[in-house]
Amino acid sequence: MPLMCGIAGILQASPSIDAVACLQSMLQATSHRGPDHRGIWSSSDRRVTFGHNRLAILDLTSDGHQPMHSECGRYVITYNGEVYNYLELKKELIDLGHRFRGNSDTEVILASIVEWGLTASVKRFNGMFAFALWDGKKELLYLVRDRIGVKPLYYGLSHGSFLFGSELKALRAFPGFSHQINANALGSYFRYNYIPVPCTIYDDIYKLPPAHILEISPQQLQTPTLDPYWSMSDVVSQPKEVLMEKEALLSLDSLLKDAIGKCMISDVPLGSFLSGGIDSSLVTSLMQAQSQKPIRTFSIGFAEKSYDEGSQAAAVARYLKTEHTELLLAPEEAMAVIPELANIYDEPFADSSQIPTYLVSRLARQSVTVCLSGDGGDEAFGGYNRHFFGKSLWGKTRFMPEALRNLATKGIFAISPSAWDKILSPIQRYTRSPGDHLHKFARAMGANTVPDFYESLITHQNPASVLRLPPRDYPIAKNSTQDSSRDISELMMYLDTIGYLHDDVLTKVDRASMRTSLEARVPLLDHRVIEFAWRLPISYRVRGAQGKWLLRQLLYRYVPQQLVDRPKTGFAVPIGAWLKGPLRPWTEGLLDEKRMKEQGYLNPAPIQKKWKEHLSGQYNWQQALWGVLMFQSWLEANAT
Repeated sequence: MPLMCGIAGILQASPSIDAVACLQSMLQATSHRGPDHRGIWSSSDRRVTFGHNRLAILDLTSDGHQPMHSECGRYVITYNGEVYNYLELKKELIDLGHRFRGNSDTEVILASIVEWGLTASVKRFNGMFAFALWDGKKELLYLVRDRIGVKPLYYGLSHGSFLFGSELKALRAFPGFSHQINANALGSYFRYNYIPVPCTIYDDIYKLPPAHILEISPQQLQTPTLDPYWSMSDVVSQPKEVLMEKEALLSLDSLLKDAIGKCMISDVPLGSFLSGGIDSSLVTSLMQAQSQKPIRTFSIGFAEKSYDEGSQAAAVARYLKTEHTELLLAPEEAMAVIPELANIYDEPFADSSQIPTYLVSRLARQSVTVCLSGDGGDEAFGGYNRHFFGKSLWGKTRFMPEALRNLATKGIFAISPSAWDKILSPIQRYTRSPGDHLHKFARAMGANTVPDFYESLITHQNPASVLRLPPRDYPIAKNSTQDSSRDISELMMYLDTIGYLHDDVLTKVDRASMRTSLEARVPLLDHRVIEFAWRLPISYRVRGAQGKWLLRQLLYRYVPQQLVDRPKTGFAVPIGAWLKGPLRPWTEGLLDEKRMKEQGYLNPAPIQKKWKEHLSGQYNWQQALWGVLMFQSWLEANAT
């Protein structure tokens, strides 16, 4: 019984508070994640209390209600996610003598832990999950998160109690929760437009890293231990396989069909997000190939033609004969959503594609309860421009003396991005806003190592230039142990996977979909697919100036090449134009100089300068301004 849910819990050294009452508030704050059932369990000594909001997908009976006890009574679990291979594990466990009262994968998780132990079991699970497990015999609490970080899990101490939950808003609902902002996290936010693992916007509250198990006892609430059970670094370091292209294509086809087939198991209506790009078109194609009837597909279109992908998605849908629904997004609809973003995302988050992601989730939820997404293909198979153009730029600039690189950088910056857009207008059919890209690459020319080069490509702005806080060297989220001598494209793909993927992409999809009580499944992030991709030579993923080579060859078997072979545009929205148009009053209210001074976090002068240059068309500051606006909006809604 896979299910998407919201979980929460409290661990105390001694029962000093009414944990059940507190947990009711924490669960109410995340009721959107599981509107079908709410359950609370507390140990006999009241030191540990678990809560669960359930969104039922399979086995809709009470047999799947949580928190759930193991058959032997030793373990209690509250669980969010799906273990796709639970039926295979269940059969194996039955052969070993286990008995099951229902069709719940939660039962299978518990029985696996009884049979093989926690770590060994988690290594066998294929899925997306975040769960808490209480071991009554050892009196230990465990928090576990899936390999890639599809499902979220937050934790931390508050007034002597150890708290955990699926979203920050669950912890924030705990009485007396401290809203003290973490200055380093805020600096990271302005650098990346998101806050990287393990930090959150609040002091002493953390995200559990992907592929980790946290262990904590009531007697040592201050000192939890964290241990990895799977390593992306190990996956990246595995030997390459020698495969013929045809053999690799057949293997990928078989593997993806199996991964997508497992994701199609559901007792509720199911569909697919379809943008018309490589990843979503491939997932949709393999879904339709395994379905006896037309699947439901959903997409967002824009009135602004340069941002509209609706026609491409509709063309793919017509060819595959899916039952397609498209929403043509108007600025007014975006304006209606924007005030909700701070509540949806819990902490400052400034990927502007959060808007269409939420809206397409809301659209899909009107017809289905589960939707498959194509997220993850870019990171595993090399789909971002930096994976191929970045390698070329790095190679070319390394032969330039530092003085010449600095001169070239000044020359590029002497011309505004909007002016570069006019100069480079012939290539605008291949990439949107070439002037912005050129300025970004100019900033990257000063890097002396590949990780520094990568950081320059993903940095949106220098936090010290925005924040009013005392000057500091805001930390960079460098969590790579990989040798910089590795192929540059592969190194950047690896860094994207251990950072941008779960901190930005998966955060965006989880919050947007779960806000509408929609389950989003990501078959391209099946760990078997990731491990297969990294066993391939880089030429099977990035070839020349094109990424996702093998994915493309497979897709062409299902959809004509001319329908999908087009430049990558991403799930972008015309934020720059909206800020100067229908969103201008909202923008100017949040950027008010007096308001920023009173709040005490931001330096108004450089922000006001950017806003004026943006209004005049001198410089397209949409990304930097959106980051400031999302922080201001979040601060207004959540700081106290």
